[in-house]
Amino acid sequence: MPETFNQELEDRLVRYAAIDSQSDEDSPSSPSTAVQFDMLNLLEAELMEIGAQDVTLTEYGAILATIPGTVEGPTIGFLAHVDTAPQFNASGVKPRVIKGYNGGEITYPDDPALVLSPAEFPYLAEKIGHDLITASGLTLLGADDKAGVAIIMTAARHLLTTPGLKHGPIRIAFTPDEEIGRGVDAQLPKDLGADFAYTFDGGKVGEIEYETFSADAAEVSITGVSIHPGFAKGKMVNAIHLAAKIIEMMPQATKTPEVTDGREGFWHATEMSGGSSEMKLKFILRDFELDGLAATGRMLEQVCAAVQATEPRAKISCSIRPQYRNMRYWLENDMTPVELARKACGTLGLDPVSVPIRGGTDGSRLTEMGVPCPNLFTGMQNIHGPLEWISVQDMAVATDLCLAIAEAGAKG
Repeated sequence: MPETFNQELEDRLVRYAAIDSQSDEDSPSSPSTAVQFDMLNLLEAELMEIGAQDVTLTEYGAILATIPGTVEGPTIGFLAHVDTAPQFNASGVKPRVIKGYNGGEITYPDDPALVLSPAEFPYLAEKIGHDLITASGLTLLGADDKAGVAIIMTAARHLLTTPGLKHGPIRIAFTPDEEIGRGVDAQLPKDLGADFAYTFDGGKVGEIEYETFSADAAEVSITGVSIHPGFAKGKMVNAIHLAAKIIEMMPQATKTPEVTDGREGFWHATEMSGGSSEMKLKFILRDFELDGLAATGRMLEQVCAAVQATEPRAKISCSIRPQYRNMRYWLENDMTPVELARKACGTLGLDPVSVPIRGGTDGSRLTEMGVPCPNLFTGMQNIHGPLEWISVQDMAVATDLCLAIAEAGAKG
């Protein structure tokens, strides 16, 4: 590619990451938080400024735009999400750029005890000489997925302002609430209008992902019997104790995130709230296969029933709802977008790698809803925590890939 995008990508990510846009799974609104509009409104203005067409902020909180094709070809969608994960503090992000990384340990100005070490994270050791972006130690960075936003915006600006580039029609979408599993509204597939699409929401350079977890969310409600503790003998039923029993009876040595990897599924307790009278537990359930996911759900239901049987005076309910499904179930029947991305990697001298994602993307839901949508790398690492970082040069390779896919699509 003739143009170097490093400075533009650095400027965009630093600007975007400083904006609080954390989502909230307990909010019923769409987007789930008003702060996400700070990103959405900014991107709407920036898309208009660079000359994108049909720029629209939908009623469900997604930004859509068109880059008109210069030749015939399939309509390709590029997507990223604007929200940041609710698992860690995302307010007051102070991005910092480490120019020409020297290969040593990275410390943090706002938390001197925090250390990012190449000994612990080998991918970091590969980035000597790169320009790295991190947060200051008290927050996540938000490269997940503002790096994807920066990559798509940089590629879009290049396509719109560089005469003579051959590409088919391109649709851009920036979605809210991906981190809480609500990024793809039922109207989005039709509104996007793409033959197939890609999310830029992945990690290491070269990764083209077309297999994700299938995911369910579970909520357990426990109602005990409340009475003054001084007169509680034979009468009180402590909901906290029952909640603890449920957690204890679930398999922790073999089936939680911290002891599983590869293609192993898990259950994960994400929230416990309440008091001695009432408790609420929240879980996420994950597996690459639907029968494994269903088995984990049945296990939770059986544990709840067993604890209920020990204390009939309590009331314990367990509800499970689908979140997303493994995109492989659909993509393996038509690998066109995957093969196109692999072909584009080849033109850049990259060796594409496809590994299963131990998570999900907006592409999981889009693929299930009829728009094939594998996931592509951005370079982001250690997401959802204070050690999150990304290489500007990795982002530039992802930008080149975005442009190469647009070009390869035009060639059929």
